[in-house]
Amino acid sequence: GIAEDSVPDATGIGAAAVWNIENETFVYEHNADAALAPASLVKLMTAVCAYEVLGDRMDETLTVEYSMIAAASGNQVGYYVGETVTVHDLFGGLLTRGANDCAYLLAYAADGGTDAFVARMNERAGELGMKNTTFQNATGLDAQGHLTTARDIAVMSQALLSHPLITEYSTVWMDSLRNGETQLVNTNKLVRFFEGATGLKTGTTD
Repeated sequence: GIAEDSVPDATGIGAAAVWNIENETFVYEHNADAALAPASLVKLMTAVCAYEVLGDRMDETLTVEYSMIAAASGNQVGYYVGETVTVHDLFGGLLTRGANDCAYLLAYAADGGTDAFVARMNERAGELGMKNTTFQNATGLDAQGHLTTARDIAVMSQALLSHPLITEYSTVWMDSLRNGETQLVNTNKLVRFFEGATGLKTGTTD
């Protein structure tokens, strides 16, 4: 994203932070601490928090209730009331397709609701030293005060990659759910065209 007060550098990037995971240093920064609307990059922290609770429960199922998906909008898998879904499939929908209903359902699976889950996200961000981030939801849809920075995105990305099984979801180019009835196509085209890419997430806002 590009904040109104951020000036693109020679690459045309408004804000960026490149983190070397091996020696834990930033090798490139540009407006790295500019507070921006994070869009679906928020789902990196959604995945961190959900995985820390549900990572050993991938085969567990959740029956969809209206209250769980009533607020869902934008990009979705389209789960319906009464449908049963596994935690495994929710991670696939979240990290491959960027589906907002999957974010809501993971919040319910982990904490019984979105308010408690977003509180978990903000608490975890504090523990990770993400000083310029405040989450208002688990989807990345625009909301007042819902902001993060390129530097903090790098930090939560490293936290997510500390769970190696995550790349089994984030590196998938195409997959399907519901016995092939619902197609998943990764929003990150680098996964298909750039050898060695592991994701993690893309995001767009108006």
